[in-house]
Amino acid sequence: MTEMFDPRRAPTRSLRDTLLQAISPRRALPAVIGLGLLLTVLENVATNPRFQWDVVGQYLFAPTVLNGFATTLWLTAVTMAIGVILGILLALMLTQGGTTAKTFAGGYIWFFRGTPVLVQLIFWYNLAALYPRYAIGIPFTGITFAEGSFNDLVTPYTAAILGLGLNEGAYMAEIVRAGLDSVERGQRDAAKALGFSRIRTLRLIILPQAMRFIVPPTGNQTIGMLKGTSIVSIVALWDLLYSVQTIYSRTFQTIPMLIVASIWYLVATSVLTLIQSRIERHYNRGYRPRSTDAEAPR
Repeated sequence: MTEMFDPRRAPTRSLRDTLLQAISPRRALPAVIGLGLLLTVLENVATNPRFQWDVVGQYLFAPTVLNGFATTLWLTAVTMAIGVILGILLALMLTQGGTTAKTFAGGYIWFFRGTPVLVQLIFWYNLAALYPRYAIGIPFTGITFAEGSFNDLVTPYTAAILGLGLNEGAYMAEIVRAGLDSVERGQRDAAKALGFSRIRTLRLIILPQAMRFIVPPTGNQTIGMLKGTSIVSIVALWDLLYSVQTIYSRTFQTIPMLIVASIWYLVATSVLTLIQSRIERHYNRGYRPRSTDAEAPR
């Protein structure tokens, strides 16, 4: 007579065996070495008087630093908004536009991705060298509504917004285009068969599915932009880096002031990472990746 299988009598792995495997030298030794190195570095950083942690604490919440940090956050938000709007428009030109629109979008992306953002920033800041004065009016009539010097228009803020925002638009265009292309063609065909307009199809069907592919690289671009705004110090814009530079140029306390800037950058990027994670979870709701494992024969 065949003995019935009793799951309670099946061989189980004891807690002792699990603990022994977890603390085996082969697995524990790298962890111990890594932890030891980390503690050594932390102890050295905390006790080295040349880091001047008292100076870091003194200037961490200084009004000058906080104002620079606020400018960095504001500049990041504005340039990313410009970049996202331009990216969506350019991506739509590439995917749904005619020949002229595709040529314009392709040329825009080619130019702004092909030149360094620092070069673009300096170019916009010195635009008055090419056009000393501007005039707004009706062409060929002599009627002018406003005129003045370009130096009054192209301030450090204007140059930073133009340089960073227009450059970001080129990268966002590729991100949005890749997200739109990730949606299967059958989705568009089904929407067309149901009588949906192109705008309604894009808003209700394409974009909700594409967002799952657009959000992660957009979050990375936002974090990169937050750190990349530090280059605006080249045009004397009072951002976080420029604010600490003005302090250590007077006090010669370079290292502690750079630590202050790094702390605030880490705080901001950590918050942005948490926001990105929540947005990703929102757009991943209801999505289940296909299993690649073959089912076992029964």
